[in-house]
Amino acid sequence: MEKIKMTTPLVEMDGDEMTRILWQMIKDKLILPYVDLKTEYYDLGLLNRNATKDQVTVDAANANKKYGVGVKCATITPNKQRMEEYPQLTEMWKSPNGTIRSILDGTVFRTPICIPAIKPVVKNWEKPITIARHAYGDVYKSVDLYTTDPGVCTMTYKSDVTGEEKTLTVQKVDGPAVWQGAHNKESSIRSFAKACFQYAIDTKQDLWFSTKDTIAKVYDGEFKKVFEEEFEKGYKEQFDKLGIEYFYTLIDDAVARVIRSKGGYIWACKNYDGDVMSDMVSTAFGSLAMMTSVLVSPDGKYEFEAAHGTVTKHYYKHLKGESTSTNSMATIFAWSGAFKKRGELDNLPELVAFGEKLEEACFETLNAGIMTKDLVGLVEPGFKATAVSSEGFLDAIAERLSAKLA
Repeated sequence: MEKIKMTTPLVEMDGDEMTRILWQMIKDKLILPYVDLKTEYYDLGLLNRNATKDQVTVDAANANKKYGVGVKCATITPNKQRMEEYPQLTEMWKSPNGTIRSILDGTVFRTPICIPAIKPVVKNWEKPITIARHAYGDVYKSVDLYTTDPGVCTMTYKSDVTGEEKTLTVQKVDGPAVWQGAHNKESSIRSFAKACFQYAIDTKQDLWFSTKDTIAKVYDGEFKKVFEEEFEKGYKEQFDKLGIEYFYTLIDDAVARVIRSKGGYIWACKNYDGDVMSDMVSTAFGSLAMMTSVLVSPDGKYEFEAAHGTVTKHYYKHLKGESTSTNSMATIFAWSGAFKKRGELDNLPELVAFGEKLEEACFETLNAGIMTKDLVGLVEPGFKATAVSSEGFLDAIAERLSAKLA
């Protein structure tokens, strides 16, 4: 068959460890045989980020702003253990996801990939729960400090307009202490609110929002206030017409409500809450590798990625020449989502259809009982499932995709 044409490149961001291995397999087996692939490639592997002093991450994010659609592989965010694993690192580089989200000033929407053979751990969940994660600031853009002596820490703000300074005492300590300064921008909070309300309207789902404004009265209180303002002036009428609901509650109450619910709504969370809760939701629905993730900027730029990490344990098995059974679903859906959005923006229906057929081939493979090891133990009693290798799973999808495109 003639390969499907593209007119605008995708911004391709390569990653680390086992997901990097799968990334190339997915391209070789599922994409390159059918698509005349055009990408602007950026290597966001840890060693290249180190070699470029993380400039490659900034360049990739700016390219995503330029071209509108990016697709990203999972990457390592180094901690102390990783610094020992990779002694050539010159710095404990910050999360590339955090950097990209900050530059795009977007919101991350994460939704479980569900199949009939796997029921959620929470037995009353009947529909997927979408986590809307604010993608700017908080601990992901914070500064940290360790001190050893007794002393006092203050926080000072100086106006660029008037030169006026405001200083708060954080705490006085009598010995070693750790400090963290976090911030957020009202413009980003407002973009977050608008993205959540619009996504709820587009998908016709209720929207829940939660913070802890009883404790962080100013910081979290600003989130609550902005959401209320945006809802009242721009979205309430549309919500009422669609019969969908927006409500705010405290994060601890939201967690209790989520566990008791039937699902089928969007749960908007601040950056850290969304990071944690998306892992909880994806695991409860089946597997961390079964969750889509898309970053949407206020001006309509998209970055598709897997919601999970780099699968380090499987990578070291792979390096030893041992067989692995790594679930590539979320990474495949990052590519399919990017193709569908790129095709939609460029008016290329064949590219949109390819993304849809790629997802259909994945579902057909899983529904036939061909799965990676992480899913086999989760299927309902009576469903016959066989665990296959990482490559075997992709081969089974490739076989079905080929038949669809013949």
